[in-house]
Amino acid sequence: MTRDAAIAHVSDYFDRGTFQSELSDLVTYRSESQNPADAARAECRRYLEAAMLPRLDAMGFTCEIIANPDPRGGPLLIGERHEGDGLTTVLTYGHGDTVRGQEGMWREGIEPWVLIEEGERLFGRGAADNKGQHLINIAALEAVLAERGSLGFNVRIVIEMSEEVGSVGLPEVFTQYKDRLTADVLIASDGPRLQPDVPTMFMGSRGGTTFDLLVETHEGAHHSGNWGGLLSDPAMILAHALAVITDRRGQIKVPEWRPDSLTASVRAALKDLPVAGGEGPAVNPDWGEESLTPAERVFGWNSFAVLAMVSGVPDAPVNAISGWARATCQLRYVVGTKPEDVVPALRRHLDANGFEDVQITAHDRGFFAATRLDPAHPWAEFVGQSIRKTSGGALHVLPNLAGSLPNDSFTDILGLPTIWVPHSYRGCSQHAPNEHVLKSVCRDALRVMAGVFWDVGEKTATR
Repeated sequence: MTRDAAIAHVSDYFDRGTFQSELSDLVTYRSESQNPADAARAECRRYLEAAMLPRLDAMGFTCEIIANPDPRGGPLLIGERHEGDGLTTVLTYGHGDTVRGQEGMWREGIEPWVLIEEGERLFGRGAADNKGQHLINIAALEAVLAERGSLGFNVRIVIEMSEEVGSVGLPEVFTQYKDRLTADVLIASDGPRLQPDVPTMFMGSRGGTTFDLLVETHEGAHHSGNWGGLLSDPAMILAHALAVITDRRGQIKVPEWRPDSLTASVRAALKDLPVAGGEGPAVNPDWGEESLTPAERVFGWNSFAVLAMVSGVPDAPVNAISGWARATCQLRYVVGTKPEDVVPALRRHLDANGFEDVQITAHDRGFFAATRLDPAHPWAEFVGQSIRKTSGGALHVLPNLAGSLPNDSFTDILGLPTIWVPHSYRGCSQHAPNEHVLKSVCRDALRVMAGVFWDVGEKTATR
């Protein structure tokens, strides 16, 4: 009954192939929350009923599947294993829904709903985001239970099926069931490690707002020879409007979009963190805020992106001046940016620069607000020390993830300190064809989480 025994237990679970077999089963569920078809909605519920409930029941959890109050979202599972009053309570979380499978877009020999092994890689939709990640945490809890006979703390769990559509309904469920979700800390997993061979811990995430910019100058398309020089070109107007939002290297020019929260303590936490190298595209050192380091740009600052842009018919252009041009844009923002002022600030900025005719339409699908926990928070220090004990000292600590998560529901509604320990890596192709996890990362993550959960039980016993 030792920490080392729990880590050995979960290592054997991986080495025997059980983790891979169980992940393979989870991947077969076509739980595409972005797919409005009835079959996809049924798969989301079946994931909770067939894949999660029996396993959690066997671990001593009392569980309930709750209908989503938002018709756009799938069901949620809330469960609890209660070991005693006065014990530490940990809330953990995962999402079983995925983005669309993108069948036919994966490379030859790989398909989304079958786990396929190629060397170090396990390919399959949801393997990285997020089925593999919450499977790791559940298996780590099982290892502690097997070796100690109890966890030594209470644990509550939420598995949602709507994260990939903005976690619609999650805030309402958290508000309604707040008394069943109270805890001392959230310890959960999503997102990538900074480098695959070093564990990562982050305590929040950037927020995001997506919107369309639309220019409409005239009805229909008109011959570019007969009307060139007489009709306004909406694509040119839109291009110039975009050029007043950032400069040519992507530095933000909207005053309210430039945060004031990159403090000395945040900069100290980001100092020397590696963001270049490994798989994925090469980092451009000449893109983004010139005065910041690459780590500060992605974790401590706001970034603006044009996700898509169109005018006319790109696949079949004709000699005509289009009557419209549209760009879908996104601002990823850190703490210190007011989410409710993102679009109004842009409106003021465009108007001040003579672009009153550029229409702004915010997407109605919700996004997550920015959150950040001080790296010096006692829970952050405790979990960090536990991970370092298992890893031999290696750990990357981020004040917040560069991407977005429903962390604001945990911080703002439940009032929890939030600790995220990601089990994927940046080259995993999540949200894209060929999504995969690395076996080495999964094995290491199992060991890390078994150590964390063992140490939480020890913390409870000695307080």
